Amino acid sequence: MPPTAAQPSPCCSGPQGEGRNRSLDVETASLCLAELGNPARLEAFRALVNAGPDGLAVGEIRDRLGIPDSTLTHHLAHLRHAGLITQEREGRVLRCRADFARMDALMRFLVAECCRGMALEGRNLCNPRKCG
Repeated sequence: MPPTAAQPSPCCSGPQGEGRNRSLDVETASLCLAELGNPARLEAFRALVNAGPDGLAVGEIRDRLGIPDSTLTHHLAHLRHAGLITQEREGRVLRCRADFARMDALMRFLVAECCRGMALEGRNLCNPRKCG
């Protein structure tokens, strides 16, 4: 269950996701993957990744996914709880953004053991053919 406004997310070390550039532990990676395991949440997250750093207003996400406001709010709360998105109020608009540092950390966690732990070159994902 996602935290209420009074409860901080266990995925964040500080306000506004400070410290998210660190590598993920198994518990945090598991939480992120569990929240992305729901098709609606995965679609919402992918829409935010596609939108880039400007993100999308909640209404834009709703229109793209075609789901009711209350259902979308529920799914966005789960993504926020996992530290995968941030939300910012802009007047009457609630803007959501993918946390690209968290996404990158999750991807690196998933491929960290590829090819017996060889370091990733740049931002490339694992490619077993490059392993001797």
